[in-house]
Amino acid sequence: MDLSLGMDIAGYASANAIQSTQSQVSVAMMKKTLDLQEAVGSQLVHMMEQSVNPALGGTIDIRV
Repeated sequence: MDLSLGMDIAGYASANAIQSTQSQVSVAMMKKTLDLQEAVGSQLVHMMEQSVNPALGGTIDIRV
């Protein structure tokens, strides 16, 4: 009986499990990154909406 075939299958199964775990971690990290970017973008839009004031900068108070 050839035992190397059994080791190859076990090695393949182990490598497959590791690759699957790495893929799951990568997807989770990408999701967190996307969530963070969405939050930053939302905050940026909110800041821009707050700063839109047509009267701002229209007059300058100068005393000499």
